[in-house]
Amino acid sequence: MLVGAPAQADEYSDTINAFRNAGESGKFFDTAYGYAVFPTIGKAGFVVGGAYGEGRVYAAGQYVGNASMTQVTAGWQLGAQAFSQIIFFQNQTAYQEFTSGNFEFSAQAAAVAITAGVSADASTTGGLAAGASGGRNDATTAHGGYRRGLAVFTIARGGLMFEVSLGGQKFKYTPLAAVQ
Repeated sequence: MLVGAPAQADEYSDTINAFRNAGESGKFFDTAYGYAVFPTIGKAGFVVGGAYGEGRVYAAGQYVGNASMTQVTAGWQLGAQAFSQIIFFQNQTAYQEFTSGNFEFSAQAAAVAITAGVSADASTTGGLAAGASGGRNDATTAHGGYRRGLAVFTIARGGLMFEVSLGGQKFKYTPLAAVQ
């Protein structure tokens, strides 16, 4: 699949199952109001970097809309990587804030990196990162929790990225009714 190309329905199921089976992130499915899942986010950089991915938003287990994520970073960075990301909404307020149209994580928002095989670190804040995913079915998490009503987890899919950079993520939401 090309980075940025729309994911197929089975890629969403596979990604959701990977997060369900990855230690602590799996527990969030039972209590979260909803979640946004991005099967593939591609990230690349050489001094200035960027990332992009398309995903789906779910509320009460139902697919309710589409989302896209963009990120621009500045700082020392070199390489490219791909990762999957899920954002859990603790309650209706967090869900409504995310689905209000355009939502942005500040540079201080952090994601819990789920490791599978070789170690990896992916975050919305940048930082030193390098990794390759050895198998999404073997992914595990160490810890996690809600911050401002959101919990974010990532699974490295492959690539190599070295960075000390700063940048936030921006999300655009489109309700399913507007897509059809």
